[in-house]
Formats: sequence, C-alpha cells, structure tokens
Amino acid sequence: MPERTSYDAVIVGGGHNGLVAAAYLARAGRSVLVLERLDHTGGAAVSTRAFAGVDARLSRYSYLVSLLPPKIVRDLGLRFAVRKRTVSSYTPVVRDGRPTGLLVGGGEQRTRKAFAELTGSDREFDAWQRFYGTTQRLAERVFPTLTEPLPTRAALRAAVDDDATWHALFERPLGEVVEETFTDDLVRGVVLTDALIGTFATAHDPSLRQNRCFLYHVIGGGTGDWDVPIGGMGALTDALADAARRAGAEIVTDCPVTAIATDGRTAEVSCDRGVIGARRVLVNASPRELARLLGENPPAPAEGAQLKVNMLLTRLPRLRDTRVDPREAFSGTFHIAEGYGQLERSYQQAASGELPASPPSEIYCHSLTDPSILGADLVRQGYQTLTLFGLHTPARLFAADNDTTRDRLLAATLAELDTHLAEPLADCLAHDAEGRPCIEARSPLDLDRELGLPGGNIFHRELAFPYADEHDESAGAAGTAAPARWGVATTHPNVLLCGAGAIRGGGVSGIPGHNAAMAVLEEG
Repeated sequence: MPERTSYDAVIVGGGHNGLVAAAYLARAGRSVLVLERLDHTGGAAVSTRAFAGVDARLSRYSYLVSLLPPKIVRDLGLRFAVRKRTVSSYTPVVRDGRPTGLLVGGGEQRTRKAFAELTGSDREFDAWQRFYGTTQRLAERVFPTLTEPLPTRAALRAAVDDDATWHALFERPLGEVVEETFTDDLVRGVVLTDALIGTFATAHDPSLRQNRCFLYHVIGGGTGDWDVPIGGMGALTDALADAARRAGAEIVTDCPVTAIATDGRTAEVSCDRGVIGARRVLVNASPRELARLLGENPPAPAEGAQLKVNMLLTRLPRLRDTRVDPREAFSGTFHIAEGYGQLERSYQQAASGELPASPPSEIYCHSLTDPSILGADLVRQGYQTLTLFGLHTPARLFAADNDTTRDRLLAATLAELDTHLAEPLADCLAHDAEGRPCIEARSPLDLDRELGLPGGNIFHRELAFPYADEHDESAGAAGTAAPARWGVATTHPNVLLCGAGAIRGGGVSGIPGHNAAMAVLEEG
C-alpha cells in the first residue's frame, strides 16, 4: 500500500521513463509515488528468463541502447553501462549465383575493401563516408537539445547550421537523398532500414514519417551508435528503480490505475488501492491510455509494424558466405531481405493486405558482446542468443487471426534467413526443460495486449520531429508554460506525458521522463 494519501507527484506506469522522472523528482525533495499495473517495473525494457529451465535472461522486448543520454546516467548515479559492437552490420546477398554480402565494421580499411568487393569500386564507400559523416555532425548538434527545453523549428535549424542537410532530412522524403547518394541496391537498403524500425512507410512517403524514424536512429549519443546493455535491458530498469527508491520514491506494483480526475491544480488518481491525491500526475503510458484514464476521446489509432523474435541457440549457424565468420556477422546487425527493392516490394505487399513474401528483418546476438546474460554452463557450452526484429508487418495483417498469422510470418521469416545459411537454423535451436525449441515471437497485437503499446506501436504514436509543432512555433518558446516548453504537455496543466508519446519520445532514452521532471521542477 502507498504510505500516504497525497503526493507531490504520482507517476502512472513504472517503465524506464517513469522511473527516470521518479528518480529526478525524489532527488529534488518531492514526494513521489509510482503506480505500475504489472507485478514488476521496467515496461518494455526488461530481462526475462523466457524459456523454462534455461538460465538465459533475454531482453524480451527492447534490446539495444542509443538514445539514453550519459547525462541521465551521471545525474542519477546509475550502476549501468553499455558496450560497443565492433561490427556495425552484415548483409548477405546472392549475386551472379554466388553467396556474398557486405560487412560494415572492423576498421575503415576492411570496410572499404568489403564495399569494393561487393560493388566493384570505391564509389559507394566514399559516398557512405560522406553521408554518415553528415549524420554524425547532425547528431552532435541535435542530440544535446533533447534534454533541453523544446526548440522551435527555426532554432533547431539554426543549431544544425547546414541548410543542405536540413533540407535533405527534414523537408524531403528520405528516398530522394538515398537514391541521389548511393547507386547499389543493397547499400541503399542498409541505409533505409534505420528509417523503418517499427515504422510502416516507403522511402518516398510524403508524410516524412520515415525521415523522423531515421533521425532518431542516427542521432543517439551524438554518434548514432547502438550499444549493448551489459546485463540486458533489465539491468537499466533495475538500476533506475534502485535510484528512485534510494532517493525516496515509493513504487507500488500490481496496482492498475483506473482513472485520473483533475481541475488543473490538483488531481486524484484512482487505483486498486484507493484514491490518491496529487499536485501533478505524470503519465508513463500511451496517449491512448491517457485519454482512457481521463475519460476523453482517444487520439487517432496508432499501429505497430514489426515482429519481435527471441531465440537461444546451441551454436551459431554456419553461413553460405564462407568469407565471413558467423561470430562477426551476428555480432552486428544481420540484415535479411533488406535490399532497397526488397523493402519496397514488402511494403507494397503488406499495404495490399498480404504478408510479405520475403519478410525483411534484422538480427543480432547479444551474448557475443555480453555473455553475462547467460549462465556459466551455457557460456561454456557455446550457447548464443539471437534477437530478430521484423519489418513491414502492420498490426492490421493480424486482426483476423493473430496466432495463425504470427506463426505463418515466423516460418516465412526463418525460411528467408535459411536461404543465407549453410545449415537450417532449426538445427541450432536449443530446447527448454520440456523439450520445446527455445524460440518465441510477438506480433504487434501481442505487444498491445502485454505492454499496452497501442496497435503494437513501439513509439506509442508516430514520432515527431524534435522541435515545437510547426503550426505553433511558440510552443517551446520562453514564457510559455513549462510542460509545453519541455514537450510534455497535455490539455490539463498538471497532467504531463512522460512516456514515449511525448515530443522527443520513442526508444529507450529516459528523455521524456527527464523532461517531464524538469517541467515539474521549473514550475516549482
């Protein structure tokens, strides 16, 4: 039971953003209560023993870290660290009847050679260097603004200080710059994948949703690197919960919130334990859930578009491309059916209501970089994890029969992977204590049911560019209310959105939690 009947701040949802907000506010001397409907904290950023009798703690949902600012780790004194991957990606392909591929990583000289062997010249690698040099400069300018008051569009453009880059990534469909910069279909596809993670769009979507997704995937940490959380994602959220408790925040689990009532100055939060008063309520849940709790009309439906698969193997499979060591290929991002043309065909098939014939996906092996998630016996025996994230599978495809469609998609996705392996993946799967293969899959509808992600959307709603709404340039300006200045405002002055649905939300970042806490502290 909560220790009090009223708090300075009640936080609805104990995912990582809610825990960040709780830790900051409690450290500032505020009385804070976190209410979580599940029996554990962490939300989508958890580690789980997914397979019966198997000592492997997998990052069941979210699995890599890029957007978490070191500032938050320092400010909260978190006992948490990440490890860099030496290989960025490997993308297999068959050309002229010969299995080959593109390995990005292992140093500039090695990567240049890989590009030349695939494409026949240095042109694509030189273009790659220029393009990602540009995105790194962009990251260095944009990433620091994510934990500052929300800039106006004009202010962010001035901070970027590069009109060509701004025009290419903020104003034109990403496909235009990809096609102008690169000529090889495989190289184009590798670039485009960062624009399609959990985002159902084409390279030329006029809404620019693909641009927004791409931006968030290349600015993390000011470098765009995607790092491995040591100990798995649960290590982060466990550290955040510990930090919040040490600072004095209360965390109550197994306590679903049923309603929020507010007059703009004070609020009441109804839950299974009664009614709790609050000066402010911070909602670490989707805008859909916020509307339900307030008894208001829901926002436009959100839709996820991914398949998430966790596996445990007794060994890594051998590759048809014998030039590449599987330990390198799977330590980075292993792209499957993600050529530029393949991605477009898969989008068109899904948009017409069919599962992609060659489902695009990407895989990585956490345990190659961080074996600590496996028990000592599994490490000695050479076991490895695989995490697969499928693209272009919108929730609508699962509506008629989720279980059957998920199983069909999983089989097709693994069959696509098998075309690049020298042995079937099924031969490498471990088995749990009951003799079942160690593999589990989640569709968008599964993620909605288990985590409350609307339509399975991992960002809670479409990502927004990280500036004040272009129709309201004053939203982030000095002199406006703190929640608007920090991009966490709702229609109620003392109810703030601190989850992924906030402006500058999405990904495992803690940024919305930080910004909601800063808005509360700014108002006093």
